[in-house]
Amino acid sequence: MNDSIKPDAAALPDDRRSLAGRVAFVAGAGASGPGWSIGKACCVRLANRGASIVTLDRTAEAAEDATQAVIAAGGTALPVVADVADPSSMEAAVDTALARLGRIDILVANAGVGRTGGPEDTTLDDWRRAQQVNVDGLLIASRLILPSMRARGSGAIVTVASVAGIRYVGYPHLSYSVSKAAVIHFTRMLAQQYAADGIRANCVVPGLIDTPRIRHTVADRFAADFESARRARDQQVPMQRMGTAWEVADAIAFLASDEASYVTGTELVVDGGLTGKYA
Repeated sequence: MNDSIKPDAAALPDDRRSLAGRVAFVAGAGASGPGWSIGKACCVRLANRGASIVTLDRTAEAAEDATQAVIAAGGTALPVVADVADPSSMEAAVDTALARLGRIDILVANAGVGRTGGPEDTTLDDWRRAQQVNVDGLLIASRLILPSMRARGSGAIVTVASVAGIRYVGYPHLSYSVSKAAVIHFTRMLAQQYAADGIRANCVVPGLIDTPRIRHTVADRFAADFESARRARDQQVPMQRMGTAWEVADAIAFLASDEASYVTGTELVVDGGLTGKYA
């Protein structure tokens, strides 16, 4: 390379500190069991890049577990407890974050619930809970956090949907699928309305991801024992394996960062080719 066009190493971005000084509010930060959930891995990845993390979950145990993971990775975190579908508890959580940390630069809307089953297997209570957590929760968080982002003229919102929101993936998952389709479109609407305010909104669409959640949601659709269920899910994917929480967290961290400064209103599918298989 000609020395005159070599990049100045000092001017190159340092990925490890690219979010230094920023605060990321991660809704659904905890894990439903031992291991790495998408939310928990996301907290660590954003902390790796220098962000301070607000680890929000429905239980104190889950929020504290995510907090300790961030601290173990050398980051800083503030645990808060709220049901994302409850406006008053979310308002208290956001107020706490703003009072303690002064700002929220990044919202990661990761909380999600759903039961497997089609229309005949889905109760109204199950349906309503999926909509409340997955869709109403996104509305509640947006209403609480967008005003401060608009006042600063900057912000990044990353929602987490699912390939189930765009394709049938081999088994009925109606309440979850419909709510995740709504998350995708909600994110597109956010992006269009707030682009002129310096706020970006994008959606990560994970495929089959090996997290603690699959132990008690979809494993029974494949086999009686968990390891057989895991192998069956691996075989569904063209890459012959499920994804990891870290691979989804990397996508979230990218969209939250200035590396994605000209990316808004789109979906980043992280699925090992699964949606192409079912197209």
